[in-house]
Amino acid sequence: MTEPGRAESPVPPRSGKIIAVHAGYASRAAESGNRPAHPSYFLKPTSSLAPSGGEVERPVGTQQLTCEGEIALVIGRTARRIGLEEAWAHVGWVTAANDLGVGELRAQDHGSLLRSKGRDGFTPFGPDLIDAAAVDPGALRVRTWVNGRLVQEDTTAGLLFPPARIVADLSQHLTLEPGDVVLTGTPAGSRVLAPGDVVEVEVDAPSASEAPSSGRLRTTVVEGRVPFDPALGALPAPAARPDALSAELREKLARTPVAGLSAQLRKRGLDNVHIDGPRPLTPGSRIVGTARTLRFLPNREDLFAAHASGHNAQKRAFDAVSEGEVLVIEARGEAGAATLGDILAIRAQVRGAAGIVTDGGVRDAEAVAAVGIPVFALGRHPAVLGRRHVPWDLDLAVACGGATVRPGDVIVADADGIVVIPPALAEEVADAALAQEDEDGWVAEQVRAGHGIDGLFPMDTHWRARYAQRETAQ
Repeated sequence: MTEPGRAESPVPPRSGKIIAVHAGYASRAAESGNRPAHPSYFLKPTSSLAPSGGEVERPVGTQQLTCEGEIALVIGRTARRIGLEEAWAHVGWVTAANDLGVGELRAQDHGSLLRSKGRDGFTPFGPDLIDAAAVDPGALRVRTWVNGRLVQEDTTAGLLFPPARIVADLSQHLTLEPGDVVLTGTPAGSRVLAPGDVVEVEVDAPSASEAPSSGRLRTTVVEGRVPFDPALGALPAPAARPDALSAELREKLARTPVAGLSAQLRKRGLDNVHIDGPRPLTPGSRIVGTARTLRFLPNREDLFAAHASGHNAQKRAFDAVSEGEVLVIEARGEAGAATLGDILAIRAQVRGAAGIVTDGGVRDAEAVAAVGIPVFALGRHPAVLGRRHVPWDLDLAVACGGATVRPGDVIVADADGIVVIPPALAEEVADAALAQEDEDGWVAEQVRAGHGIDGLFPMDTHWRARYAQRETAQ
């Protein structure tokens, strides 16, 4: 015997198709800045359906596996060219679904999302079905937890397109058959997942008399084991990210000494933002840009054989770095093998990269320096990376020279060192550092003129007033 409001089977017997709404919730549209006037859809294969309690693989070479908790409608009666008023009567059940997707594969299919969202297990579903006739379609709720933390919550009142409208609209174009699944979209709060993460999604009707629920749909993320075959053209593309630096801000940072930026970051409580160790291959080099990251693991022969051939993580990173970006390489401070040579330096320069920072070694050092792209490295070494390193992954948080660097962080380097600036603080610290530079320049003039340091550096009220007068006169 089943509980009230629940169907006997957690998965409908004949799911012919899965149809998903691109943008369903107002909160989600606000995140993306794109609020559609009409619903648009994509198809998912039924082979992507998976029961609660299973595992889902994050594909090898990807980092952008995301969860999207959704309310799933299961069609109970054939619907073809039906009106809005009768549409809900064609929905048999409601349950929870997780519309998983891989960001690096979005660009591969020109909008179909087949590779990104159609993989086996990418539509966890259930665990229980709620009788659609027993609930108000305008009062359903969806919630998503990642590792026990609530990250998404919204109700059908927040949908841009109510469930009945979605069903009626689809029926104008194709026949909805019993067992077909319609995913109504996800609210704000989608999260990037890592192996070991546990995602739970629940749909319920809290205002209904018996408060029916789908139960918790539980999925555990595991790391994939089988890499993509580069001969088939299915390699994941690097996830796009917006440039945090305007041309004006880049110009400011190019004029700002790293020492000044470091001082301003320290005033704001950020003291662990220095990449220690790497020095410029060419004296006078300077770097300003946003981080793109690459990570090497310690060499292990079996892993090197599996991960270093073909279009490996190292080559993908150098093929992916974009104009204005700094390729930051985690090599664990191990300079006993190279992390790049002249060919890869040329590739980064052709791609328009702003520079390369590695806490490992560089081979062909003179040739790399001659390329012209600024390179900061821990040292020089003639051996290839296989002596110490395995190219492992890219576009994730790395530890370089004792500092955490996330993709999109702002990197500034000069003869004094390298700092990592959170993008949200870049403009503020640049302005403050330039203002401090101007003040320090005036103090230096007074010292050259013979004035003593006491009271002048730092300035007391007397010297501060004189400086203010100078500012007013200008």
